[in-house]
Amino acid sequence: MSHQPLVVDVMESMGYGRLAGLFMMLVLLTGLIFLPVSADSKYLSGSPEISASISGSNEFSPGTSNPLKISIQNTGLISSRMAQSGVLDSDATPSTAKTVLVSLDAGDAPVVVKSDNQMLGDITASNSKPTTFQVWVKDDARAGKYTLPLHIKYTYLAEADQQGTESVTYRYTDRDVTVELPFVVRSAINLDVTKVTAQDINAGGSGYLLATLKNTGVDSGAKTIAKIARSEGSPVIPVDSAVYIGSFAPGDEVNTKFKVAVSKDAQGQEYPLDLYATYENADGLALETPMKRLGISVAPKIMFSTVGKLIEISPGETKRIEVTYRNDADTPVYLAEARITPVGSIKSSDNLAYLGDIQPGETARAIFEIMASSDAEPKAYAIDSEIRFRDALGTSQTSDIVKVPVEIIPAGAVGLITADPLALLVLIGIIICGGYYVGIRRKGATVKSAGDSLP
Repeated sequence: MSHQPLVVDVMESMGYGRLAGLFMMLVLLTGLIFLPVSADSKYLSGSPEISASISGSNEFSPGTSNPLKISIQNTGLISSRMAQSGVLDSDATPSTAKTVLVSLDAGDAPVVVKSDNQMLGDITASNSKPTTFQVWVKDDARAGKYTLPLHIKYTYLAEADQQGTESVTYRYTDRDVTVELPFVVRSAINLDVTKVTAQDINAGGSGYLLATLKNTGVDSGAKTIAKIARSEGSPVIPVDSAVYIGSFAPGDEVNTKFKVAVSKDAQGQEYPLDLYATYENADGLALETPMKRLGISVAPKIMFSTVGKLIEISPGETKRIEVTYRNDADTPVYLAEARITPVGSIKSSDNLAYLGDIQPGETARAIFEIMASSDAEPKAYAIDSEIRFRDALGTSQTSDIVKVPVEIIPAGAVGLITADPLALLVLIGIIICGGYYVGIRRKGATVKSAGDSLP
């Protein structure tokens, strides 16, 4: 019996077993590498946490339109995340609020929301986004605390499931959240201007603004003061800018009177002026009403013109002239006086005349004394004149230059003689010589007549 085959069998048996073991290990390793992740394996979790709050003050007065600034916050967190080989990274996170849409309702508050829905986009975790709604508080709003429902709609990633090694399925969920925002209507008056009258307000002068004010709110104001303020760039400037009203109850109506001045470069048209009131409300807080912009009618600058016949004067002549002035404005003037400023060949020794009060469209006469130089050229001239006067408030004003037409005409024979001193002397000499000659002739004739009568 031979021992050699047994050794060979054992060796062969050991070789095949080793090969089989190596093959099995290779198969297992290949399976671990290429084995797909089982379907529906969730590897992210979490969700947004959305809240909202008003930025700044939430207290507003009746009759006002206000921007309500709101901040939308996301305080959500990612609660878990699978991190291992073979799991794909996601480009979306469950804590992000996507396509956020917000809308504001009035609820039971006495307001009107003037803004439409606001689209804010995505809000990631630990971030916030601002939004603004325009809110008008009604005139008859009663003081108190109210809430404004803010609706927030958004979408977020609820699940992210991986299929195999190359695809992920996202499942989103919609959510609608309502946040009650606290809103306070303050005790306040509501100022309304029911009538405005401009009294004797002309460009370059001053006059009165009459305004009728009414409290159309539901609360009273104490220590109320009505005030006017200049609008930027307006030529209407307050002089007496405050009127004390005192207690101003709902429905009360008061007449106020303010003094204003107008710059000289203003035109005849309407200009803006701001009016408001300061007061204490029922809680003792010092408040002021929103500005009311008024349109103030400004009349053109007071103008004058001359009427009547043309003034004529000859070279070398001194003459008292009468100039008639007319008030072309719609406003009376008081204590008016006229002054002329002759130029060139025309001079004046009496250039000031009192006119008195002149109503709109009426005239007044002025008497001046002028003289034309002997060498004045015959032609038409215009003498400058101006009128100084006081307006309805006693403010002194000076008119624009008013031209007084004067014409120098050629002198007649007498005028030429009287206008030229040398000619006048020659004339006097001629008259004297002529008189002397006539006297001598008469005397000679008398002597001759006497001699003829002798025997």
